[in-house]
Amino acid sequence: MEKSGLKFRILMEIERLIVQTSTSRKTSERCMEFHISLIKKYFNASDVTIDYHRRRVKMNLVVDDQAYNPEEVNIDIPVMPMNLYYLDLTSFLRSCVEEDDKSLAFYARLIKEHKLISSKEMSA
Repeated sequence: MEKSGLKFRILMEIERLIVQTSTSRKTSERCMEFHISLIKKYFNASDVTIDYHRRRVKMNLVVDDQAYNPEEVNIDIPVMPMNLYYLDLTSFLRSCVEEDDKSLAFYARLIKEHKLISSKEMSA
């Protein structure tokens, strides 16, 4: 039961962050990094850029994970360029949220980082 409650809290907090960071008119660098992290995780992508005015996400999807080696500089990984159009940023980011254990751990780390940055900004 404890695990279910924690899962619910993580998903609710990530939902709150998505709404909070995607509804403001001017998007800060911190918000952009949060959005890009969600998209990279969901699509297994690299080189993600978001054009908020044109509602486009450009990225390179990693085609073969076997070619990736964390011990080396990875210059030659097979990727497929992707250009997505979204109608609503909040809905698009919500669709990138997965509920498996690995994703929940990733979201918990994102939430923690976001709270640390927010508290530093408030104290400055």
